[in-house]
Amino acid sequence: MNIRLLEGTYKIRGKDVDLTGMVFPLVEDYKVGARGGYVTVDGSAVAGFPGRNIKIMVSSADCYEKGEAKVTKREETDEETVERMRERFQMLEDMTAASKRGDVRAMIVSGPPGVGKSYGVEKVLGKHDLLADIAGNNSLKKYEVVKGAMSAIGLYCKLFNYADKDCVLVFDDCDSVLLDDLSLNILKAALDSKKSRRIHWNTDSFKLRNEGVPDSFEFKGSAIFITNIKFDNVKSKKLRDHLEALESRCHYIDLTIDTEREKMLRIKQIVGDGMLDEYDFSIDVHDEIVDYIDINKKRLRELSLRTVLKVADLAKAFPDRWEAMAENTVIRRG
Repeated sequence: MNIRLLEGTYKIRGKDVDLTGMVFPLVEDYKVGARGGYVTVDGSAVAGFPGRNIKIMVSSADCYEKGEAKVTKREETDEETVERMRERFQMLEDMTAASKRGDVRAMIVSGPPGVGKSYGVEKVLGKHDLLADIAGNNSLKKYEVVKGAMSAIGLYCKLFNYADKDCVLVFDDCDSVLLDDLSLNILKAALDSKKSRRIHWNTDSFKLRNEGVPDSFEFKGSAIFITNIKFDNVKSKKLRDHLEALESRCHYIDLTIDTEREKMLRIKQIVGDGMLDEYDFSIDVHDEIVDYIDINKKRLRELSLRTVLKVADLAKAFPDRWEAMAENTVIRRG
């Protein structure tokens, strides 16, 4: 059932926004809380609102009417979309810092390739490893980013090496782990919500003996799993079951960059924040690169920050003919 608001406000970025006339799916009828009367609705049904149940402040139960009116169709403005993405990426950095402290033991980060997922995580963790860099001693490092394929026994050893409380192990684009039952069971044990997370290797192994790794240990560190897979869209039952098993053990952050428009706005945001400053381009060249990406976004091999950097490299190397070079390196043929 939906409700039409005859009166009501919701705080967006610190400001009370008048929602009179808007229609939302009803979750729970009028109640009175510490801040006054409110009605609970599904905010995810209307663009520009949080993707969860929200409380709309109303003065009484007479401030809305029930019915089957269509939910308000409202598109986010560009400014609202950019702010939403900023908040998500700030949340990612805050959660990464909490993982380093051991307050968050397991986190999954989902989003399309080339939008800065890994950069945000590594930037935060890198700050904590300055001491190791200054000392020139890699053994002092308390985090590692693991990329690509990994065997089950390799995963077990890696978790052992970063089992201390202040260690963080980041799995970046290691989706093959999800398809191997043994690897997945090891990962599930490491990410478990139990107070004690003990991981076992139950078969004899020369590799473990050779590297001095015990056949059982307690994992006290934190793990961050970065993936391009959008969990809600997975159709394979086996993979979906595996993902659900992980999701139940982890904090899950979906960076909500799903459309071409959102990717382009993310690119403009990051470029505007100084991503190309090191190239020392003139303002004209800077703008031309962004315009080139925007104009050709449907033809690019990949609409991402990585593509922006590729084009910037060409503009630096071939200032008089970078567009012709880009046509043959970042644009799909046909």
